[in-house]
Amino acid sequence: TRLDPDTRFKFRCHKAIKCFTRCCSNIDIMLTPYDVLRMKNRLGITSEEFLDKYTIMRIDQKSSHPYAYLKMGDDAERRCPFVVVPDGCTIYSDRPVSCRYYPIGQATLKKREKGGIVHEEFYFFIREEHCLGYQEDTEWTIESWRDDQGALHYDEMNREWKELLMRRNLPGQPELDPKKQTQFFMASYDLDRFRRYIFESRFLELFEVDNDEVEKMRQDEVALMKFGFKYLKYLMMMEQTLKLKDGVLPKQ
Repeated sequence: TRLDPDTRFKFRCHKAIKCFTRCCSNIDIMLTPYDVLRMKNRLGITSEEFLDKYTIMRIDQKSSHPYAYLKMGDDAERRCPFVVVPDGCTIYSDRPVSCRYYPIGQATLKKREKGGIVHEEFYFFIREEHCLGYQEDTEWTIESWRDDQGALHYDEMNREWKELLMRRNLPGQPELDPKKQTQFFMASYDLDRFRRYIFESRFLELFEVDNDEVEKMRQDEVALMKFGFKYLKYLMMMEQTLKLKDGVLPKQ
């Protein structure tokens, strides 16, 4: 059932509830770029270290995009590596956006209208047999839940990247080649490697990038992450978000 931001529901999760942390097992959690940024900084490690230790990569069949998924435990419960029973999440303030939304799901529809392509967001309930949170009396709207859980900020950080999620391989066209898959994964998730790509290669000699934007990328990881989204839209030929400098010929 599609829900709007004003939809009301009752839910509460707390340590005294019998199902506490059950939702943190036997689940596949796809990570967003901002998820990785927050989590690797919380742990005080590089993006490369985080991706190697805590994620697995899966290729989406419809788009050929490589996505990072949280690497769950090898035991039968497949428990999240950051959850400790009975205390709960050890990185709670930096948990992924999908964890913040639970028990709400978010979906996006790509629609063609007179003004062009629009992306319509809507919400739905996730009801699992083990979850007793719906039996609690605390009332929310979808919007107040998103605000309370910090999901609004995460959505703002990832909005441009979500546009890339809607891209699909065209019928009869070849799938994304391995080089572009590598670039997609790097610009999405591996900020430390992407920083080296921007500042230690010939990238800034080839592309016109405003000096203020360059300085922001040097100082601010969020600015670097958002430039990565711009780069990916150019790479995937979705938008002319970057421009080659005069005299530089595009690769054939």
